Amino acid sequence: MMKLDRTDIKILYELQKNGRITNVELADLVHLSPSPCLMRVKRLQAEGYIEGYSAQINLGKLGQTLTVFTEITLKNHRQVDFARFLAVVDKIDQVIECHLVSGGYDYLVKFVTAGIGEYQTIMERLTDMDIGIDKYFSFVVLKSPIVKSHLPLTSLFPV
Repeated sequence: MMKLDRTDIKILYELQKNGRITNVELADLVHLSPSPCLMRVKRLQAEGYIEGYSAQINLGKLGQTLTVFTEITLKNHRQVDFARFLAVVDKIDQVIECHLVSGGYDYLVKFVTAGIGEYQTIMERLTDMDIGIDKYFSFVVLKSPIVKSHLPLTSLFPV
Protein backbone atom coordinates (compact mmCIF):
# COMPACT_ATOMS: atom_id res chain seq x y z
CA MET A 1 0.00 0.00 0.00
CA MET A 2 1.31 3.42 -0.91
CA LYS A 3 2.06 6.03 1.72
CA LEU A 4 -0.05 9.15 1.36
CA ASP A 5 1.35 12.62 1.88
CA ARG A 6 -0.45 15.87 2.68
CA THR A 7 -1.08 16.61 -1.01
CA ASP A 8 -2.70 13.19 -1.57
CA ILE A 9 -5.02 13.79 1.40
CA LYS A 10 -5.89 17.24 0.07
CA ILE A 11 -6.68 15.77 -3.35
CA LEU A 12 -9.00 13.20 -1.76
CA TYR A 13 -10.60 15.91 0.37
CA GLU A 14 -11.33 18.11 -2.64
CA LEU A 15 -12.55 15.24 -4.84
CA GLN A 16 -15.03 14.02 -2.22
CA LYS A 17 -16.51 17.52 -2.11
CA ASN A 18 -16.68 17.84 -5.90
CA GLY A 19 -16.02 14.76 -8.01
CA ARG A 20 -16.65 16.75 -11.19
CA ILE A 21 -13.91 19.30 -10.57
CA THR A 22 -11.58 19.69 -13.53
CA ASN A 23 -7.99 18.55 -13.18
CA VAL A 24 -6.81 22.13 -13.70
CA GLU A 25 -9.05 23.43 -10.88
CA LEU A 26 -7.99 20.57 -8.60
CA ALA A 27 -4.32 21.17 -9.34
CA ASP A 28 -4.75 24.83 -8.42
CA LEU A 29 -6.44 23.96 -5.11
CA VAL A 30 -3.69 21.52 -4.10
CA HIS A 31 -0.85 23.71 -5.41
CA LEU A 32 0.39 21.39 -8.15
CA SER A 33 0.67 21.73 -11.88
CA PRO A 34 -2.00 19.77 -13.81
CA SER A 35 0.18 16.89 -15.02
CA PRO A 36 1.51 15.76 -11.59
CA CYS A 37 -1.96 16.27 -10.13
CA LEU A 38 -3.51 13.97 -12.72
CA MET A 39 -0.81 11.37 -12.10
CA ARG A 40 -1.60 11.43 -8.37
CA VAL A 41 -5.34 11.09 -9.00
CA LYS A 42 -4.76 8.10 -11.29
CA ARG A 43 -2.47 6.52 -8.68
CA LEU A 44 -5.07 7.08 -5.93
CA GLN A 45 -7.66 5.41 -8.16
CA ALA A 46 -5.38 2.48 -9.00
CA GLU A 47 -4.54 1.93 -5.32
CA GLY A 48 -8.24 1.87 -4.37
CA TYR A 49 -8.35 5.09 -2.34
CA ILE A 50 -10.92 6.40 -4.80
CA GLU A 51 -13.65 3.80 -5.27
CA GLY A 52 -15.79 5.75 -7.71
CA TYR A 53 -17.75 8.92 -8.38
CA SER A 54 -21.45 9.57 -7.91
CA ALA A 55 -24.11 12.26 -8.05
CA GLN A 56 -25.74 13.73 -4.95
CA ILE A 57 -29.48 13.61 -5.46
CA ASN A 58 -31.80 16.27 -4.01
CA LEU A 59 -34.55 14.06 -2.57
CA GLY A 60 -36.72 17.07 -1.79
CA LYS A 61 -37.05 17.78 -5.51
CA LEU A 62 -38.23 14.22 -6.17
CA GLY A 63 -40.92 14.16 -3.50
CA GLN A 64 -41.55 13.49 0.14
CA THR A 65 -39.55 10.84 2.00
CA LEU A 66 -39.22 9.65 5.56
CA THR A 67 -35.90 9.05 7.29
CA VAL A 68 -35.88 6.84 10.37
CA PHE A 69 -33.01 5.84 12.64
CA THR A 70 -33.73 2.51 14.29
CA GLU A 71 -31.98 0.99 17.29
CA ILE A 72 -32.12 -2.79 16.98
CA THR A 73 -31.26 -5.28 19.71
CA LEU A 74 -30.75 -8.94 18.85
CA LYS A 75 -31.87 -11.82 21.09
CA ASN A 76 -28.52 -13.59 20.87
CA HIS A 77 -25.01 -12.37 20.20
CA ARG A 78 -23.21 -15.17 18.43
CA GLN A 79 -21.49 -14.59 15.10
CA VAL A 80 -24.17 -16.63 13.35
CA ASP A 81 -26.87 -14.33 14.79
CA PHE A 82 -25.12 -11.20 13.53
CA ALA A 83 -24.50 -12.80 10.13
CA ARG A 84 -28.14 -13.89 9.74
CA PHE A 85 -29.41 -10.41 10.62
CA LEU A 86 -26.98 -8.65 8.27
CA ALA A 87 -27.69 -11.01 5.37
CA VAL A 88 -31.35 -9.99 5.44
CA VAL A 89 -30.91 -6.28 6.18
CA ASP A 90 -28.30 -5.90 3.44
CA LYS A 91 -30.94 -6.81 0.84
CA ILE A 92 -33.35 -4.04 1.88
CA ASP A 93 -32.96 -1.08 -0.50
CA GLN A 94 -34.42 1.33 2.04
CA VAL A 95 -31.54 0.59 4.46
CA ILE A 96 -29.02 3.32 3.76
CA GLU A 97 -26.64 2.65 6.67
CA CYS A 98 -26.23 -0.08 9.26
CA HIS A 99 -23.76 0.25 12.13
CA LEU A 100 -22.81 -2.28 14.82
CA VAL A 101 -22.47 -0.12 17.93
CA SER A 102 -21.51 -0.39 21.57
CA GLY A 103 -23.98 0.49 24.30
CA GLY A 104 -27.55 -0.48 25.03
CA TYR A 105 -28.44 -1.92 21.61
CA ASP A 106 -26.64 -3.75 18.80
CA TYR A 107 -27.32 -1.93 15.53
CA LEU A 108 -28.17 1.59 14.49
CA VAL A 109 -29.90 1.40 11.11
CA LYS A 110 -30.84 4.33 8.88
CA PHE A 111 -33.89 3.83 6.68
CA VAL A 112 -35.15 6.16 3.95
CA THR A 113 -38.67 5.24 2.88
CA ALA A 114 -41.59 6.73 0.99
CA GLY A 115 -43.48 7.16 4.26
CA ILE A 116 -44.37 5.71 7.65
CA GLY A 117 -46.48 2.96 6.08
CA GLU A 118 -43.57 1.60 4.09
CA TYR A 119 -41.29 1.75 7.13
CA GLN A 120 -43.85 -0.07 9.26
CA THR A 121 -44.25 -2.78 6.61
CA ILE A 122 -40.48 -3.32 6.48
CA MET A 123 -40.20 -3.58 10.27
CA GLU A 124 -43.17 -5.96 10.51
CA ARG A 125 -41.61 -8.14 7.82
CA LEU A 126 -38.26 -8.14 9.64
CA THR A 127 -39.80 -9.13 12.97
CA ASP A 128 -41.95 -11.82 11.32
CA MET A 129 -38.90 -13.33 9.59
CA ASP A 130 -37.45 -14.47 12.90
CA ILE A 131 -33.95 -13.20 12.17
CA GLY A 132 -33.18 -12.68 15.85
CA ILE A 133 -34.59 -9.22 16.56
CA ASP A 134 -35.44 -8.90 20.25
CA LYS A 135 -36.63 -5.29 20.19
CA TYR A 136 -36.30 -2.09 18.23
CA PHE A 137 -36.87 1.61 18.78
CA SER A 138 -37.64 4.02 15.93
CA PHE A 139 -36.63 7.66 15.73
CA VAL A 140 -38.31 9.60 12.92
CA VAL A 141 -36.22 12.46 11.56
CA LEU A 142 -38.19 15.71 11.63
CA LYS A 143 -35.48 17.90 10.14
CA SER A 144 -31.82 17.53 9.17
CA PRO A 145 -30.23 20.95 9.67
CA ILE A 146 -26.70 19.61 9.12
CA VAL A 147 -25.89 16.93 6.56
CA LYS A 148 -22.39 16.64 5.18
CA SER A 149 -21.39 14.28 2.42
CA HIS A 150 -17.66 14.74 2.94
CA LEU A 151 -15.33 13.65 5.73
CA PRO A 152 -12.80 15.96 7.41
CA LEU A 153 -9.87 14.10 5.87
CA THR A 154 -7.31 16.86 6.40
CA SER A 155 -7.91 16.84 10.16
CA LEU A 156 -8.38 13.06 10.45
CA PHE A 157 -5.11 12.37 8.65
CA PRO A 158 -2.81 15.37 9.21
CA VAL A 159 0.19 13.91 7.42
